[in-house]
Amino acid sequence: SLAATPEDEAFFVHNGVLQLCKRGASVKLAPQRWQDTPSVEVQKHDVVIAFEERIYDAVIEDLQTREPTEDFKAIHVICLDTKDNPHEAKLQGRVALELCWILEQTQDLDLEAPELVEMFQEEQMTHTQIKVLHQICYL
Repeated sequence: SLAATPEDEAFFVHNGVLQLCKRGASVKLAPQRWQDTPSVEVQKHDVVIAFEERIYDAVIEDLQTREPTEDFKAIHVICLDTKDNPHEAKLQGRVALELCWILEQTQDLDLEAPELVEMFQEEQMTHTQIKVLHQICYL
């Protein structure tokens, strides 16, 4: 078990943290820092989604300080600002998946994404108060 005592385990099960840790451990070997990812790997992504504005800002700052690659490719950085709790994380995960499906259908992501993200936010605001940020960076 990840908890030190039965009381700790009960507390962390109750607040959902233990489940988040177990889920994280099942999809990656260790914590990952965006800034440690080589540009060659980062450039493989067309879209990067952050769930906190602070992380969104850090990703943009990192992309702006990296040396440009030969391809100088667009990367769409999107923030779906989410409260840091298991319930909101689950809901926003579905919202992110919906946005990805929309973006995947585009003929020209670089041209269509800004308008699609704006329309997506307007639609989402009828269901939930979500702040969506979008910026295009080049690497």
